Amino acid sequence: MSSPLAYLNGRLVPFGTAALPLHDAGFVSGATVVDNARTFRHTLFRWDDHLARFHRDCEACYVPLDATDAQLTAAADELVRHNTKLLPPGGELQLVTFATPGPLGFYLGEEANGPPTLGMVTYPLPFARYRRFFTDGVTLAVVGAQGESLLSPTVKHRSRMLWHVADYRARAINPGALAVLTDGRGALTETSVANVLAVVAGVVTSPPRETILDGISLRVTRELCASLGVPFAEASLPTNALGRFSELLLTGTGFCVAGVANVIAEGGRSHRLPWPGPVYRKLLAAWSDLAGVDVERQFTG
Repeated sequence: MSSPLAYLNGRLVPFGTAALPLHDAGFVSGATVVDNARTFRHTLFRWDDHLARFHRDCEACYVPLDATDAQLTAAADELVRHNTKLLPPGGELQLVTFATPGPLGFYLGEEANGPPTLGMVTYPLPFARYRRFFTDGVTLAVVGAQGESLLSPTVKHRSRMLWHVADYRARAINPGALAVLTDGRGALTETSVANVLAVVAGVVTSPPRETILDGISLRVTRELCASLGVPFAEASLPTNALGRFSELLLTGTGFCVAGVANVIAEGGRSHRLPWPGPVYRKLLAAWSDLAGVDVERQFTG
């Protein structure tokens, strides 16, 4: 078969025929729990961690998950095995796993909802999307604060309207900028694609874990800091203290780790940061060693 496969409700199907009903809660309500993993050398990276987080978030969001870990792992491995054959030389995959409460019965005049929807799709890792992270450094634009929510910010889900608006506003400020939100008290939290880290007095510092996504790449970066002897801490990162940050970093599934070259604060003032900084270079090398590939070269060619 020369077309990619997808996994939907227990079956592997051609990607082009996979479809959800228009009354699925994931479509009409945005009620979707999601995970995004990637491959290195065509093997899923930290899949056990991604799977454990997916289980946790489904439970937190009252989305039933009937498939076993073994079933999910078998489906993921088969998708990767098949779909990597369609990649160009040097290509890698990202694997999206998603779950919804399923169809909403009242749209059809029925009382019962469900059954729940479970799916997996892959797409080629978009090296071009992140290439400038490695050639020019990242530009961030502070565009506002996280909204009040009944849903914990640690849960990874598929309601993306907030980020759609935030990144649109960031691009209006600077076409190459990525939005970063604050916590309402003026401290940095995260972006649409990455956790944020600052280097403060030699310590790699993350916002408090209860205020941000529980990122797998953030976990890996914390572990790499420990192996390198680089101190790691959690603390507020106020935007009025940008001058105290010797480096600002992003860490995310698609690109692993990147350095920030510029932050545009609210009001339009730019804060330039050293790029590429020494901690970033050290962590990038450690990521490459762990993954068994030259991460930067994957994006820059």
